[in-house]
Amino acid sequence: MTTASQRIPAAVRPLVSERAKKTLDTVEKFVNEECIPSDAIYRAQLGQGPGRWSYPPIMDDLKAKAQALGLWNMFLAKGHYKEGAGFTNLEYGLMCEQFGRCVTASEATNNAAPDTGNMELLAKYGTEAQKKRWLEPLLRGEIRSCYVMTEPDTASSDATNVRLSIKRHGDSYVLNGQKWWISGAGDPRCAVYIVLGKTDPDHVDKYKQQSIIIVPSNTPGIEVKRMLSVYGYDEAPHGHAHLIFKDVRVPTDNIVLGESRGFEVMQGRMGPGRIHHCMRSIGAAEEALRWLLMRANAPHKKPFGKLLSSQGVIVHWIAKARIDIDAARLIVLNAAATIDAGDAKSALVEIAQAKILVPNMALEVIDKAVQTYGAQGICQDTPLAAMWAHVRTVRIADGPDEAHLEQLGRRENRRAEEATKLIQKQMDITEALFRKWNVRESGPCPRL
Repeated sequence: MTTASQRIPAAVRPLVSERAKKTLDTVEKFVNEECIPSDAIYRAQLGQGPGRWSYPPIMDDLKAKAQALGLWNMFLAKGHYKEGAGFTNLEYGLMCEQFGRCVTASEATNNAAPDTGNMELLAKYGTEAQKKRWLEPLLRGEIRSCYVMTEPDTASSDATNVRLSIKRHGDSYVLNGQKWWISGAGDPRCAVYIVLGKTDPDHVDKYKQQSIIIVPSNTPGIEVKRMLSVYGYDEAPHGHAHLIFKDVRVPTDNIVLGESRGFEVMQGRMGPGRIHHCMRSIGAAEEALRWLLMRANAPHKKPFGKLLSSQGVIVHWIAKARIDIDAARLIVLNAAATIDAGDAKSALVEIAQAKILVPNMALEVIDKAVQTYGAQGICQDTPLAAMWAHVRTVRIADGPDEAHLEQLGRRENRRAEEATKLIQKQMDITEALFRKWNVRESGPCPRL
């Protein structure tokens, strides 16, 4: 059996250090031997009713093992953050794929969303006081956090539409409004919210109306109205909350980077996070393919007396899955390498390509795995149903497919004039060559 480092695509292998290769193999072994076997115990320890929003003790055991192996905070990219483990976005992307194969691995290594994005935000934009109070305990894995942006009564895929009010009163800001799909708010260890709202709704520049502010989760005036489910899954203890902010007062020192800088901070946070989502989704697709292979070759289950793998259609599914996963991985690693060479802003096209392609690919692979299992594939007896439900959210989280397609399509369409000029020039040369060689066209030559 090959190791993860041996399977690194040849195109990017020169960009991966020997240390990163060794760590990648350690990550794969940790996921295979510790995390995947622990997933069922993690779920069992959640219990029922109010007990579902408690902290499964097996996670502390996994965290201790991860730290002993040096698998901690690998996401903070080399060259961009001094607080990280010294890996590039590309190197961490390969590790992140392994985390996506199960429920527990990301948190066990302190590489779980939304904490990763929030830690990047605080490391990049936070004051020294903000870092000491919030970043340091997050880096140690002592607390968890939320990113609070989406709202129930507005089109939040366009972040300029957010309505939550952040008004200054003396040495405080007062927050009023609603937010929902606040991932991680169910966790009893969630100590801090990173909140996007409007400090200057009348600013002439719609991208300078917003600010981001740090709000301790125990601040008076915050109400958890309800917890939301994803296709029936509550995703406890992490969860997704509908929050009410009513006269929530925090110090002015809690503003991040300054008033009217919220959109700037938000965009700086999201680039690497989209890469992380995509690589975890590739890991989910790989795990689904493993389950598909097991079922397709199960000797005790032979419909019509034949292994499923002897059916042409199943073999085609397997081949197509292998091609699609490998192609998608290259798209994401290219985006990660582009960020490493510059920053997230310089990789907007590559990130959008990955964000659109990968979750759709992963959903198709998982769906084929579900189909091979029949009714068993849609129940709790395999991880496939929950895996599909989770990956389906990636088509919406951090911007829906349609928003990325719109931006990517408009950007690509800017090349129309350049493309037209090149083709026209080539056609003019062809005409001249026809005259030079005194031959006639064998068919119609298109003209615009």
